[in-house]
Order: sequence, then C-alpha cells, then structure tokens
Amino acid sequence: MRISTLVICAFTIAASIAIAGCGHKLVAHNGESTVAVFPDENTFTKLNDLKKQGGVGGMIGGLGEGFATKQIDNNTPVRIINSDDKGSQIEVLDGAFKGLHGFVPSDNVN
Repeated sequence: MRISTLVICAFTIAASIAIAGCGHKLVAHNGESTVAVFPDENTFTKLNDLKKQGGVGGMIGGLGEGFATKQIDNNTPVRIINSDDKGSQIEVLDGAFKGLHGFVPSDNVN
C-alpha cells in the first residue's frame, strides 16, 4: 500500500512538471496576427541588420524576411529548445506547422 502511494505521488509530480514546461506561446505585436519564425538565429541577425540599413538594403531585408520565414499564428503553443538574449530556438507544438523548428526574437515568446 505504501509503495503504490509513492508511485502515484511521483507520477503526479512528474505530470505537473511536464504540463508546466509546455506553457510557452508565440506573441504577435502591433496588431499583427502572426509571428515570423526564422530558420535560425544567423538568418534573423543578417536580415535584421539589412532592415536597419534603410534604403535598398532595408527593402532587401524586408523581402528576404518574407521568403525566409514562416508566419505562425498568434498564441500558437511552442517548446523552447534553448534561448539567449536575442531570442529562442523553438519547436511548434500545434497547428499547421506542428513540428517546425526555428528561431523567434525574444519579445515574440511568452
């Protein structure tokens, strides 16, 4: 009887930890309904630098973002694989792009 109680308690604790770990979602800003998910952090950095240049470079950066990224719906659940000060490597857990791995800027993950 004592062992079964311990097993049930261990299972409950493990389930609670697993559920708590899946609480991240994508967050869109400025009235947008989707979030751009980049293939990797290097692509994000290069396109962001081009957009900051303005002029032709900024236009190329904007076009490159359209081709290089996948647009994922706001509030889509994700799993954070790792993160740094720029953003997070994520895996999409639900929706049309379920299983997609990519990079999202830090302000687009909750």
